[in-house]
Amino acid sequence: MPIDVTALVEQARAGRARAVARLISLVEEESPHLRAVAEELAPLTGRARVLGLTGAPGVGKSTATSALISAFRARGARIGVLAIDPTSPFSGGALLGDRIRMHDHATDPEVFIRSMATRGHLGGLALATPQALRVLDAAGCDVILIETVGVGQSEVDIVSLADTTLVLLAPGMGDGIQAAKAGILEIADIFVVNKSDRDGAEQTARDLKNMISLSRKEITGPRWRPPVVSTVASTAAGIDDLMSALDAHHDWLTTHGELETRRTRRAAGEIEAIALATLRSRFTHHGADTLTHLAKQVVAGHLDPYTAADRLLSP
Repeated sequence: MPIDVTALVEQARAGRARAVARLISLVEEESPHLRAVAEELAPLTGRARVLGLTGAPGVGKSTATSALISAFRARGARIGVLAIDPTSPFSGGALLGDRIRMHDHATDPEVFIRSMATRGHLGGLALATPQALRVLDAAGCDVILIETVGVGQSEVDIVSLADTTLVLLAPGMGDGIQAAKAGILEIADIFVVNKSDRDGAEQTARDLKNMISLSRKEITGPRWRPPVVSTVASTAAGIDDLMSALDAHHDWLTTHGELETRRTRRAAGEIEAIALATLRSRFTHHGADTLTHLAKQVVAGHLDPYTAADRLLSP
């Protein structure tokens, strides 16, 4: 069916959740209208603060996200949430576990929550996350929260999307020692020791501070050092301190020009991903025979792989 993309974007700007959901669905499905959607959204983006929450499964990311929604709503902000879930092995969609923990905000018209399935994409995010982020930004969200799938030792893609990255840890999970292995010292702008009412919380915070102080280079810039904030997200304890840390980091980003640098890097990554996907699609649909022919020549020793690649890429 034909879709009036302009009207759909106007409805999203007016705060109609159905229109926002439809636009994100078009993005996820790689609809033929995708380029028209991107063209309509382009001049409307760039205003929202983007916060990424990541950490191992079970540290309380969803509960912390819910607490932050409440804190930002108290300031009158419109909130967008992208909760990246594992893919259901049956439906191929998101398991929707994060929405369950955010049910307090389900009826708030100023809060839009969307679960997205990874669909096999590594890095803790869904492949369509950057474009879905643009939809929420254009829809007038003041703050966008991206909650990743629980990270392992390489799933740190959130740093390429967020203005501020929060890494959540919990006591008793070995996170203090695992932090360096997981690479999170490099991506964290703020460390959050959640469930800090449990035994070992103070030790976890001390371990993090020690690792930060022993790091040979500054984590996110010449003068910013990630603070360690203790919270109990389920009771909102420490959330005010976390909001203060978020504001301080946003001010630092703006003052030092780092905000524009990060957003430029984000756009460059998005352009690169689209270009590579287009190129891969071209090979799949139009260059399969050529690729096979070149591969046979390489196997036979008539061509080296670099020359073959040049010929594949030539018009």
